Amino acid sequence: MVTAPSQKNRASVSRSTGRPCVKKQSSMSGVRSQASGSSSRMRIRNFPAAMDEKYVTQVWEMLKKAIQEIQRKNNSGLSFEELYRNAYTMVLHKYGERLYTGLKQVVEDHLRNYVRVKIVESLDSGNFLEVMNEAWSDHTTAMVMIRDILMYMDRVYVEQNKVEQVFHLGLAIFRDHVLYQDFIHLHLRTTILSLIQQERRGAVVNWTGIKSACQMLVALGIHSHDVYVDEFETPFLVSTAEYYRCLSMCFLVSNSASLYVKKVEQCIREESERAKRYLDPQTESKVLDVLENVLIKDHMHTVVNMEHSGVHVMLSNDKFDQLASLYGLLQRVENGLNVMADAMSRYLHQTGVATVREDCERTPVVFVEDLLELKERFDEFLLMSFQRDKMFKNRIQTEFEKFINLNKNSPEYLSLYMDEKLRKGLKSENDENAEKLLDKAMVLFRFLQEKDVFEKYYKQHMARRLLLDKSISDDMERMMISKLKTECGCHFTLKLENMFRDKELWATQATSFKEYRENNVRNSREANSGSGVSAMLSYLSLFLERDVTLSFIVLRTCTASAFYLLQVLL
Repeated sequence: MVTAPSQKNRASVSRSTGRPCVKKQSSMSGVRSQASGSSSRMRIRNFPAAMDEKYVTQVWEMLKKAIQEIQRKNNSGLSFEELYRNAYTMVLHKYGERLYTGLKQVVEDHLRNYVRVKIVESLDSGNFLEVMNEAWSDHTTAMVMIRDILMYMDRVYVEQNKVEQVFHLGLAIFRDHVLYQDFIHLHLRTTILSLIQQERRGAVVNWTGIKSACQMLVALGIHSHDVYVDEFETPFLVSTAEYYRCLSMCFLVSNSASLYVKKVEQCIREESERAKRYLDPQTESKVLDVLENVLIKDHMHTVVNMEHSGVHVMLSNDKFDQLASLYGLLQRVENGLNVMADAMSRYLHQTGVATVREDCERTPVVFVEDLLELKERFDEFLLMSFQRDKMFKNRIQTEFEKFINLNKNSPEYLSLYMDEKLRKGLKSENDENAEKLLDKAMVLFRFLQEKDVFEKYYKQHMARRLLLDKSISDDMERMMISKLKTECGCHFTLKLENMFRDKELWATQATSFKEYRENNVRNSREANSGSGVSAMLSYLSLFLERDVTLSFIVLRTCTASAFYLLQVLL
């Protein structure tokens, strides 16, 4: 390994101008000179005002020899300060072009006559990648040292003439005289792809060598990724697609849908880790796109609709985890979730139609409970498997609305279910649980298209509860009316609210009537002595020519009539 020159051997260079710096005499030396009375001063040998051809050749030959020694890793005896000063002199005296072209020729000769020969000799051996990476490492290390020596040329000649900087020039020469010669680039590509294939099959490979080679290809693009893309990335993506296309067919033949999903997840995870470990960062997203297209998009219909393990089977057996994994996989590709949602919709429609069929011998309460159970199941799928996806939620609601209205008795059955709960079904429930049951019923109510039919039956059932005093709680009745009002508006519940007010008024009137009867009707005789009833009996006796006695029911009716007449008059 070539080591950078030590600080004491480097040229002392001004960072702002690139010119050599002159160290000042120490204060101690100044004191000593004054004490001795010496008039001598430190002298710096100036460069000649003009450089003749002989001197230029002499300076260049010294620089050339130094560059060659650096390339051979024999730089320990070089004075980098002296080399820098000589390069500075050539550029300063307008010999920058000669220095630049001379450098280019020296680098080309070395790479062509030594480096490339060594690499070509290793093509058929098992250590080609190691030789290639070592040559690249030696070359870049040497170019860094050469760049430091020729720093002034980089800052003046290169910028003025718009040519490649020294280090970039070295990269371009390596690319053109090593990589693109003697099919080395093709052999490098084949070697890297072969190692990646071996690793995919479980072999342990020299991944650091692959990483170094990829970094070399990126660097050789200088100002772009073109070399890396053309020589490795594009062929790599093509070979990856071919490999996983064959592998996916094997997976489908020998695995269920859930196992296929697991294997695809594993492949994606491994390729992502592989890309992070030794490929250029831009390649990861591209290789994952390839896997998603080949492993997921190309086979998503097949996987979703597998006869014995697809979405229908997962839904039938409540395989929440398997559905969640499949959902996560399909959301990676365009239209993947639509395919899964279509399969779910078909299953839900079939199940729903079977649930609401009219020839089934079930009570209305069981009918509604089956629908509620189905809705609860799919709400759980939505939460645990489909990540509360709005599209899946809308599909579930759409299918429920379709099949629940296939049965013309659905409005009546839902009203009977609520009647059952409001009469006795909620007695054992606390207020919170009772409200939850009513909320579940309201979910089905929202799916009804003929809400006016439901209203008709609900009024009948509510009237019966109120007249027969069968309702478990006035609060529950009010709560149910409030929920219907929130859902459909005040016009929908106006008659129901009036019925409930009449019931409350009736309760008040019943209490008043009871008090009236106790105070005014002591017995049947006393009732007959009432002026209105007495006059009526006298008239009937004359007409029928015999005494008339009213029954108990008639007497009660007359008493009630008198009470309500009194209420009106008052």
